Amino acid sequence: MTAHHELTRNQALVFNALAKAESPLSAYTILDRLRDDGFRAPLQVYRALDKLLDYGMIHRLESLNAFVACAHPHCADHGLIAFAICEKCGQVSEFSDPIIEGQVNEWTSRSGFRSSKTTVEIRGTCATCLNG
Repeated sequence: MTAHHELTRNQALVFNALAKAESPLSAYTILDRLRDDGFRAPLQVYRALDKLLDYGMIHRLESLNAFVACAHPHCADHGLIAFAICEKCGQVSEFSDPIIEGQVNEWTSRSGFRSSKTTVEIRGTCATCLNG
């Protein structure tokens, strides 16, 4: 994706912060991590996040009000993006499932509902935390 989009310095810094993070980051956490790089205001982070969202390079986890780097470079090709979020360690796994996507598409078609975006967030405990 970065091959198709020339990132500004701020966009690259925000993306790299998310790519290196072990768990989702809020905009204010990103701001705190990038203060040494010249970030002073939340607006700098939000502008970069908006563009990175537009480019499909990151995702917003609605239930956490936080952001993660996209784990699948072609996820924009899928109509449904899903996340499994561990409530113990904070790990986020991104996936798409054609069966779930098909069921959602079937429902929207039957209901006459036109979806613009479908995101599923599953909250629970990951296998590592369950077995650890």
